[in-house]
Amino acid sequence: MVTRRTFLGGVIGSAIAPSLVEAAADRDIEPEFLRDWLRAGRIPPMVDRLPTHPRIVNMKEAGRQPGVYGGTVRTIIGSQKDIRYMTVYGYSRLVGYDKHLMFQPDILMGFESKDDTVFTFYLREGHRWSDGAPFTVDDFRYWWDDVILSKDLTPGGGALELRPHGKLPKFEVLDALTVRYTWDRPNPMFMPALAGPLPLVIFGPGHYLKQFHKKYQDDFRLSALMKENRVKKWADLHIKMSRSSRPENPNLPTLDPWRNTTPLPADQFVFVRNPFFHRVDENGVQLPYIDKFILNVSSSSIIAAKAGAGESDLQATGVDFNDYTFLKDAEKRFPVKVNLWKQVRGSRVALLPNLNCADEVWRNLFREARFRRALSMAIDRHEINMVAFYGLGRASADTVLPDSPLFKPEYAEAFIAHDPDQANKLLDELGLTNRADDGIRLLSDGRRAEITVETAGESNLDTDVLELVRDHWREVGLALYTRTSQRDVFRSRAMSGTIMMSIWFGIENGVATADMPPGQLAPTLDDQLQWPLWGMYHLSAGQEGSAPDLPEVEQLVDLLQQWGETARFKEREVIWHQMLGLYTQQVFSIGLINGTLQPILRSAKLQNVPEKALYGFDPTSYLGLYMPDAFWFKEA
Repeated sequence: MVTRRTFLGGVIGSAIAPSLVEAAADRDIEPEFLRDWLRAGRIPPMVDRLPTHPRIVNMKEAGRQPGVYGGTVRTIIGSQKDIRYMTVYGYSRLVGYDKHLMFQPDILMGFESKDDTVFTFYLREGHRWSDGAPFTVDDFRYWWDDVILSKDLTPGGGALELRPHGKLPKFEVLDALTVRYTWDRPNPMFMPALAGPLPLVIFGPGHYLKQFHKKYQDDFRLSALMKENRVKKWADLHIKMSRSSRPENPNLPTLDPWRNTTPLPADQFVFVRNPFFHRVDENGVQLPYIDKFILNVSSSSIIAAKAGAGESDLQATGVDFNDYTFLKDAEKRFPVKVNLWKQVRGSRVALLPNLNCADEVWRNLFREARFRRALSMAIDRHEINMVAFYGLGRASADTVLPDSPLFKPEYAEAFIAHDPDQANKLLDELGLTNRADDGIRLLSDGRRAEITVETAGESNLDTDVLELVRDHWREVGLALYTRTSQRDVFRSRAMSGTIMMSIWFGIENGVATADMPPGQLAPTLDDQLQWPLWGMYHLSAGQEGSAPDLPEVEQLVDLLQQWGETARFKEREVIWHQMLGLYTQQVFSIGLINGTLQPILRSAKLQNVPEKALYGFDPTSYLGLYMPDAFWFKEA
């Protein structure tokens, strides 16, 4: 039997947290930002706003300094939809990762997991939404009964993380502060899904959302709300007004450190502190320290230029390593600092042959491991590293980084040696021996071996790398052409099989542990560009796309299923290694360089921002793991 039981440092049943908060209240350390609200009686004093047992974040233990209230952080986003970064950065989760990528309670007071089949969650007494309404088990009950079980709101039957074996769990409210989810078989995907950058949603502010639900609202008022919000179905209204991952509805109560105050459309979004946020520092000071975030919308192509011109106090997205020199130079002109964090992706740039390509001749070639290996060995990664990354990256297959406990050198080294002779030999073995006058090989149907690699047009780095790869492949008789399109078009072309090959990032999570799902190594999503139709098949539970018909891919799918059915860590670890070995030996994605660095620009006055850290979407939630609510301005 495998049982995990976790609480926050013995706080349950003790008076530690209340005494901290009461002592803080005696010192009158209310944020100046909230004093008008306090005087007007719109919010209660801090001692009454916080949960009975708030989450205590010990700054000194984390190598940080306790901060002071105040200040506004300016940051730049590429479009209105990028306000979603605030949900990722805020990283307020039922259960989240700590800096060692172990699970810890956050919104929850504690949790208990038994054999990964029974999950019991304990809420914090007195916890409130940002509008002051109580956050209770009723918010879990509402989401379960009226959203997940609603055929109108959840026609597909619920997220795959809730029904990994086809069936939803049993949901129970045990008492006023306790809920439980029970599966017949292990569901090891549940906790990582709750801790992720876009967390699985299993609760919502029912007191607010019921006005948009046909079960609780009269038809006349519901029709008026639908007309006001320009939707034709009540389900679309509820989805629009409840979307927490992209906080476009300023009236939606939240548990995040900051809440949006700006309705769409807008060129600037203002997020202000949540007066009821559940974290405090060791001195009883309520987090976040920073009062406001202002997100200015700009063209993605000029974010780096604006950040380097002093228009941002904190910039991680929209800038890349090839902006580093320019951003670093800005330190001489503006009070900013630029740090370099290590990216967690399996490869900063990877070439992805589309195994679902509509062109039969190319599809058959791409499904040949020898062809994929030849493509990989023809590439001179040392040159790419030196030219594009100043030698600071690491030549590697698309796999986990040395920072992961699952790392093995043989995964990183699989078919990455620059060996044009061996690449030529493999291409000859595949029958590509005939050549045109200029040395380009001819396909079985007489066409020239011309590979068009498509990009989403979001990074000059991709273009620079492809210029180098073009020369490398030319040496083995393959011609490379590039085509640029927008991301949405790019992905739809991949799904239709129009794209032969794309350049994109490698696997998302290069610092995985055995307790994290290995779904990135098998077809699970329609945006996996090496097998989008197979990914869609998994995502839609067989309703769309097509089933994998390549034995090695079928084996990956089978191993993923085995991982999802065991509660034993050692068995999960073995499965991870089997999948990593198979994925890298088969070269399903052609990784080039990993361990690359990400510039993080910050105001020189902004404190508690790590100088070095891991950077990525999953599992670190970009800045989220490092708690921006603990950042503060010196001389605020």
